[in-house]
Amino acid sequence: MTASLRTAAGGRIDRAKPINFTFDGVAYQGVRGDTLASALLANGVHLIGRSFKYHRPRGIMSAGSEEANAMVTVIRDAGRTTPNLRATQVELYEGLVAISQNRWPSLKFDAGAVNDAMSPFFASGFYYKTFMWPQSFWKTVYEPKIRAAAGFGEAPKVADPDRYLNRYAHCDVLVVGSGPAGLAATIAAAETGASVILVDEQAELGGSLLAETTATIEGRAARDWATDIIMSLALNDRVRLMPRTTAFGWYSDNFVALAERLTDHVAQPEARMPRERLWQVRAKQVVIAAGAIERPLVFPENDRPGIMLADAARTYVNRYGVKPGNRAVVFTACDSAYQAALDLKAAGIDIAVIADIRPDGGALTAAAREAGIRVSLGATLMSTSGRLRVNAVRLGRVGTDGTVRDRETVSCDLVLMSGGWTPTVHLFSQSRGKLRYDEAKQIFVPGFARDEERSAGACRGVFDFGAVINDGFAAGHDAGRDAGFDKGALKTFDVAGETSQEGFYTGALPHDRNANRVKAFVDFQHDVTAKDIKLATREGFRSIEHVKRYTTTGMATDQGKTSNINALAIAAKAIDKKVPQVGLTTFRPPYTPTTFGLFAGTARGDLFDPVRKTAMHEAEVEMGAVFEDVGLWKRAWYYPRAGESMHDAVNRECKTVREKVGMFDASTLGKIEVVGPDAAEFMHRIYVNPFMKLEPGRLRYGIMTRDDGFVYDDGVVGRMAPDRFHVTTTTGGAPRVLSHMEDYLQTEWSDLKVWFTSTTEQWAVVAVQGPHARDVLAPLVEGIDISREGMPHMSVKEGRICGVPTRLFRMSFTGEAGFEVNVPAAYGRAVWQAIHAEVVKYDGCAYGTEAMHVLRAEKGYIIVGQDTDGTLTPDEAGVGWAVGKAKADFVGKRGLMRPDLQDPNRKQFVGLLTVDPGVVLEEGAQITEVAQPAIGEHALGHVTSAYWSANLGRSIALCNLERGRSRYGETVYVPMPGGSIAAKVVDPIFIDKEGARLNG
Repeated sequence: MTASLRTAAGGRIDRAKPINFTFDGVAYQGVRGDTLASALLANGVHLIGRSFKYHRPRGIMSAGSEEANAMVTVIRDAGRTTPNLRATQVELYEGLVAISQNRWPSLKFDAGAVNDAMSPFFASGFYYKTFMWPQSFWKTVYEPKIRAAAGFGEAPKVADPDRYLNRYAHCDVLVVGSGPAGLAATIAAAETGASVILVDEQAELGGSLLAETTATIEGRAARDWATDIIMSLALNDRVRLMPRTTAFGWYSDNFVALAERLTDHVAQPEARMPRERLWQVRAKQVVIAAGAIERPLVFPENDRPGIMLADAARTYVNRYGVKPGNRAVVFTACDSAYQAALDLKAAGIDIAVIADIRPDGGALTAAAREAGIRVSLGATLMSTSGRLRVNAVRLGRVGTDGTVRDRETVSCDLVLMSGGWTPTVHLFSQSRGKLRYDEAKQIFVPGFARDEERSAGACRGVFDFGAVINDGFAAGHDAGRDAGFDKGALKTFDVAGETSQEGFYTGALPHDRNANRVKAFVDFQHDVTAKDIKLATREGFRSIEHVKRYTTTGMATDQGKTSNINALAIAAKAIDKKVPQVGLTTFRPPYTPTTFGLFAGTARGDLFDPVRKTAMHEAEVEMGAVFEDVGLWKRAWYYPRAGESMHDAVNRECKTVREKVGMFDASTLGKIEVVGPDAAEFMHRIYVNPFMKLEPGRLRYGIMTRDDGFVYDDGVVGRMAPDRFHVTTTTGGAPRVLSHMEDYLQTEWSDLKVWFTSTTEQWAVVAVQGPHARDVLAPLVEGIDISREGMPHMSVKEGRICGVPTRLFRMSFTGEAGFEVNVPAAYGRAVWQAIHAEVVKYDGCAYGTEAMHVLRAEKGYIIVGQDTDGTLTPDEAGVGWAVGKAKADFVGKRGLMRPDLQDPNRKQFVGLLTVDPGVVLEEGAQITEVAQPAIGEHALGHVTSAYWSANLGRSIALCNLERGRSRYGETVYVPMPGGSIAAKVVDPIFIDKEGARLNG
């Protein structure tokens, strides 16, 4: 179809490059530089979609991200369907396929429009009252129907095939918005010597300057000035320019999240090119130059296709070379609409009348009349007509007594409206800045700022064009200075021919219609009208947050950008309060709808839950290991042989370790290098154990508590040198232990000279356990005396094994004589295979985590997080012997002194032996005093670990039990669905209580 509403010339489009696209299956043609909205308007298409509740016809209202009506779905292929895109932001590309939303069977004839006829039954809050009775209908009738009707657009049914990436960045100054204030701020900040990032959500930098035709800056046309400035900034290596990038969220300490769109505007993106990139930017200073949003006017039937914001129409004419209609009525309370009328008239559009609510007009009233445009002052708009597009309006004049007279009907196919400008304060509000209400302009503007930021230009209520540019430059200069740069100097710009933006109106307009029946829309997408707001106040809602939820105003995809201020004004008038007393809704991120893919990034599919593998993983796969997930790690669970079940394999592995020798992959244990002159002092304070006198070459089992005295983590600590410790933690505890250490170092003991390095990934660890452990390692180890005398239990030495460096720990988590071989991870597999070759000579085996659990339980060793639950002290966990009694202080010491922790009835870690040795208890099962406890009776504790022990030929269990150690020999009960299980309370050490095996 040939575009019929293109202007003869002008715009920032390339008319020589046509682009073919379809909308609802109909072929159209636009040109390079078009958005879907501008291309549809150029083809005379105004009906774009249907509203959410009433399915009323909707057209294009704006030219930017504030669009509430023109929502479309873009289909690239079966796997790339994106709903709820604003046609005003969809860049045209060859072959684009878009469809309208919320209609059936077609856009022009939508069966859902019956809701409009039934609207008296669908007043705000009707669902709260309608779907209450009968109660049984909720699950069977109401909820299924509501869920089927809910939603806007159709969610994709297949996995998103696109890629999304993430990037971090730092800068001295971040400027948000590239309009006149933003460009000026970027120039000034760069001149101070600061590094600057400039972001703007539009495809082309320049903001409102892209549609400006009258103003000049420094004697040059504003658009030409902007082009030259952007070029110079692009050549400045301290400046990064980022179009198609939305600053959608502000977080603590000047941390701003950016959504950069990379390929949505490209017909055939390069393979593997990401669709979007999430930028996480930390800026020393931020300049918010986000501009302002033109405010709609609330009058009867103000939602028909062909009714749009005045400045949007000006943008379509001046930037896109499109006439949004042929005959226009301009309805305004603001001077800027006059300039829109003048520009549209110059483009060949007939301006039927400018209806100005203000009785005295504005700064451009005379200019409009001189241009031959009829101006009606003190006017109001009482109704519109037209089924799928506006075709006429009914105007009247408001008398001093508030009555309407001099009614007339004016035919038109375009209505432009302007209620003034609302500053875009979303980012400022997200930064926890406090807004203040400007009574004179009836707008909210930035007030007290909490973070290192400043607003500039229209987003802080400065609307005069020259003042906007100078305000932006001053903000950029101050930001650069506060970031630590002192070059450059303040200056002002010579600006002429600017457009006035004075004038405003908020709330519902006067008319001669029945206010209880007419639809004057406030929220266009959710079909919230002025009468809905008034109904909410009559129902008793006074806070705007409550009004918002009752009516759903401001809860559509535009998040109230065009509706909030009008809703506030209507509610305030209805309850006879000032706007600030009604409150202001909370601005939460994201600023505009943001894809889930952007947040997920690469964390999808297999990467959604990242998999960590040890250096020996592939070798263990070759050995037939079955793996389990432990946190993010894949750990060998057991190693079945032909015909073995899991229990068979675990029983064999346990007996082999006790009788011969076994090897275990312990690489997943957390490892932290603690280094520095004050390393020993730090360890002495952070652990309950004494560490000052631990000699280099010795190991110590360390217990870490929180400040409340409860067990936090444990592990073996090796002192490698006077100023160096090799710390191990539980597999899942490494990140939090490192954070815990850093927290205390930075906030409590900042005077200590000590540094921490996570080395979990750097060391591969092989535990060799059993009577023949020393025999296995003897032919492999070089430079280390591993004899019983040369390397006693709980010692560490450095040397070589299989020719590679090793830190060899003489320790055990099984109760058998054992070693842990630490080697650089790159050598892990080779060392594992070499050790395995020696193990098989002694008829040994590799064992997995399940056997490890059984073996340590036989010895009564705890696993923090399984046998502890965050409420046990070291003594209650059975490791009170580790607490340094003579220590002046340590983390948790004061907590342990609390009187409630001295209560003798607290739980203690003990063992259980079932009366029937063949019964294995269930972990987590409750323990009671009697076999048949009454419902609600107090439990004594719970089972923490329970296994079948092949070495003992019976079941064993560990538990936390009230007064556990004083109950040795008593019988307790574990109630289960099949009946209570009797068990005897015993010492938790089931094998080698004296510890003779450890020194073998």
